[in-house]
Amino acid sequence: MGQQRLSMLLGATVSILLITGLCPEKRALAEQKQPDYTSRVPKFTFADTLEQQEAQLRTNPLMERFVRSRRELAGDRYRPIYHYVNPEGSLNDGNGLCFWKGRWHLFYQAYPPEDTRQHWGHAVSDDLIHWRDLPYAIYPHPERKCYSGSALVEEGRVIAMYHGTEVGNMVAVSSDPLLLNWEKVTGKAVIPMKSPDGSPLPYQVYDPCIWKKEGMYYSLSGGHLPGPGGKRTRANFLFRSKDLARWEYLHPFVEDDRFSLVGDDGACPYFWPIGERHILLFTSHMSGPQYLLGDYDKQRDKFVATAHGDFNFGAMKPAGVHAPTAAPDGKGGVIVIFNMNPGKRTKGWNQIMSLPRRLTLLAKDELATEPAGDIESLRYDHRHVGTTKLTANQEIVLENIRGSAMEIIAEIEPRKAPMIEMNVLRSPNREEFTRIMFFRNRGYRGNSIISIDSSRSSVLADVLSRAPETGPVSIGPDEPLRMRVFIDKSVVEVFVNGKQCVALRVYPGREDSTGVSLRSQGQDAVLKSLDAWQMRNIYR
Repeated sequence: MGQQRLSMLLGATVSILLITGLCPEKRALAEQKQPDYTSRVPKFTFADTLEQQEAQLRTNPLMERFVRSRRELAGDRYRPIYHYVNPEGSLNDGNGLCFWKGRWHLFYQAYPPEDTRQHWGHAVSDDLIHWRDLPYAIYPHPERKCYSGSALVEEGRVIAMYHGTEVGNMVAVSSDPLLLNWEKVTGKAVIPMKSPDGSPLPYQVYDPCIWKKEGMYYSLSGGHLPGPGGKRTRANFLFRSKDLARWEYLHPFVEDDRFSLVGDDGACPYFWPIGERHILLFTSHMSGPQYLLGDYDKQRDKFVATAHGDFNFGAMKPAGVHAPTAAPDGKGGVIVIFNMNPGKRTKGWNQIMSLPRRLTLLAKDELATEPAGDIESLRYDHRHVGTTKLTANQEIVLENIRGSAMEIIAEIEPRKAPMIEMNVLRSPNREEFTRIMFFRNRGYRGNSIISIDSSRSSVLADVLSRAPETGPVSIGPDEPLRMRVFIDKSVVEVFVNGKQCVALRVYPGREDSTGVSLRSQGQDAVLKSLDAWQMRNIYR
């Protein structure tokens, strides 16, 4: 027995020596018996001044690789030229949109070629339109994958809070000029997915957002609660912390949510002030991105919802709008960028980002949405069409307006016409066209409807079909229809009267599918004006 005990003690001593001889990260893994999820993607440490960082980026191997990849993918006819698309590999949720030291930073789930687990990709912009690639920002380890999350800007640093698969919600901080260097708080999950004793938790842990109130940090985690018939309902769970490292669970956050559907969940939440109220943006894996408007009861730490709306009018896939990333604009509004799903396989890449949208309040329970950023700087080759009668049931082809990367602004008086139609990406004989339709007073409570129909957008056999994307829009009796249409290779986004936006992906198969036409159904209408521009490539 003495020899056996001595052998055990010697073995334990050797194990302790082996563990203590490791670097801190490896030692932590050995002590916790955690798998080693260290990324295989090259990782670089950057200087602390902007001038030094810019000098390092000029010769950085990842930057050189991104340039080569963009050049190789540029010939794909469906790859957008003025919407953000990542430089290499696949793309998923946008994350951590924030404004830091005079620049907008966009993070996203990236899949590097040598290690296709999700990392946080990174791009930066001065104007929300011209994006510049930066190296991968946050790498997996100790988490298996870096999933979605948000960012909070403080006076001297930016805090990213995100979901690390297999472990829980993580916090990382950065304070350098271009947010190139990130350090993970505690080196492990600050809100673990599992309780220490394995007992059930009263909340789920994923996709966190973060804000600060009265010196305390608050965080929402995505999730759901039991609903009728054993089905789930959307929920978000509130936590509080003094130091980012230790978090206290409080309760489900939203009160009076009578709007979201049975079967929804509350993924990718972003909670920000908007005007005098607050907005909670989120994505349901069932029915897509949505928002709740309401009031933040700071005494009870509850969000009392009074209104709801959708950003996607149908399933997220195929070809639909996907997860949001959002941040305050500093002027009472919120900037949001969405991920958009593909409707066709494309070699070497797949998803894209929508144009940035600025959300503001029109009224207590009514949201306004307009394109954000310096989009006008992309315009060239301006074409104008003056006042034109739209004779009932007669399609008018605008001979000098055509293109696959355009902006169109049109003002139309529908008069008594029940439907106004604009066709874009139209082939000369209508083998292909994407149909934008406005139906006055055909929605709920007398609202009008804006719809994009892609059922005849492509003759290709491998393009996945999608039901028309159809959203409500409130337009007064004497208010003209104002449409701002953005076409970019495989995406069409339509903003209507600053009140609504509908968007989807399209894949014309014909080279000549570039035309534009107008049509008034049933009765005459009047085109007051139409302006069109070709759009420059932001990557050149």
